[in-house]
Amino acid sequence: MHGFDFKEIQEKISDSFRPWQRSFQFWVRATNIYTGYKVFQLRVSLVKDAKKQEEMWERQHEQAADKIYFMCSDLGGFFLKIAQLLAKPDMAPAAWVKKLVTLCDQAPATPFDAIQLVLEKELGKSIGEIFETFDEKPLGSASIAQVQHPGIERLMMTDIRNLQLFALYMQRTDIKFDLHSITKEMEKQIGYEFDFKREANAMERIRCFLYENNKKSPVLVPRVLRDMVTKRVLVMEYINGIPILSIGDEMAKRGINPHGKIAEAAKHNILNSLSRAYGQMILKSGFFHADPHPGNILICKGQEVALLDYGQVKELPNKLRLGYANLVIAMADNNASRVSQSFWEMGLHTVAKCENEQQELLRLAQTLFDTKMPTGQTVLQPFSDDSSIKKIAVETFPEELFSVLRTVVLLRGLSVGMGVNYSCAEQWRAMAEEALLASGRVTRDGKERSRRRASLRRLRTGS
Repeated sequence: MHGFDFKEIQEKISDSFRPWQRSFQFWVRATNIYTGYKVFQLRVSLVKDAKKQEEMWERQHEQAADKIYFMCSDLGGFFLKIAQLLAKPDMAPAAWVKKLVTLCDQAPATPFDAIQLVLEKELGKSIGEIFETFDEKPLGSASIAQVQHPGIERLMMTDIRNLQLFALYMQRTDIKFDLHSITKEMEKQIGYEFDFKREANAMERIRCFLYENNKKSPVLVPRVLRDMVTKRVLVMEYINGIPILSIGDEMAKRGINPHGKIAEAAKHNILNSLSRAYGQMILKSGFFHADPHPGNILICKGQEVALLDYGQVKELPNKLRLGYANLVIAMADNNASRVSQSFWEMGLHTVAKCENEQQELLRLAQTLFDTKMPTGQTVLQPFSDDSSIKKIAVETFPEELFSVLRTVVLLRGLSVGMGVNYSCAEQWRAMAEEALLASGRVTRDGKERSRRRASLRRLRTGS
């Protein structure tokens, strides 16, 4: 007769209750943050003084930032990705960014014993046999699938289902945007992060594409050590560099004025390299790294940019890739009718609630898919009463387009954080034309006519 293993039974009961506990924590905290803002909107509307209103908003954002930080930090895993999305200087309030940016690569790590167990089980040897040296302290620990966080996959579906329900509610009440499709794509992408073999293949594919299509690749991509890759373990070369958002502090340490001409030139070069790599990946290959948050970008010697973490990659169908190429040209040329044609071609369906529909469509496209900020602005407010998203409801947003949207929005956040305002649409215009030319969609004569029309349009508008 076998005795009961009370510890095992206790663990099974705990595991079965964990999703319920997690759901309860999410809904209590998310509801508290949401209702806090709704109540505050009523309070602030009664105040007539603009300066006092602004001070009240700052305090509200600071309180909400603390709540969001502790929710993401306590729940961990998937919510660290949410923190990375929210910690962006171009769209989120400054108080949110300041608080949440610390979660991008400084989340609590799992004890080394658990990591060692996974490594040795997967690679079939002791750590001492495999590595000459092994640092027990992780370089970063915000990735949801890395060996620092084994066992987290079981809770992922709970998190994503809760977020989908919350998104549906927001979509029906406050935000007239197809948020549900976006959360469906997030579900698909996050599922991929648990397969390191897939990530290794993606890294090698992108590395080969960038190194073969340029005399010198615009970004450094780590080499994979093929004999040390399993579904749960990925070993790659170490690239030494500093996080992209620490570049100002690093310059100051070296006696360089972070706002001087040398610093500005360096920042432009860095963003140019990063943006050029993304333009080539998205428009020419259609297979791209879809997670350019600050924690995944390092600046190395000689202003070289290293791009890390290929857990989230995306392959666009040709129709969508070429539709986006068409949209890039439309945005670069401020061509409202071509934007409308591109939206239709990509399956992005909108319903206008305003008179000047085409101009608002152009504004909407540039808000979603270009990095350039309006003159004098450092924060976009896509859900303010004057925003194009309020004037044009996005009823259908293709799931596969979310990775492009997310990539552009993260690039814009980086540019705002570095104090550089540039248009990826203008930079990518020539690449978009080459992509359409290679597909047979336009001829060289048509390309030349398009360039002449764009030049005339810019002359007429004075841009």
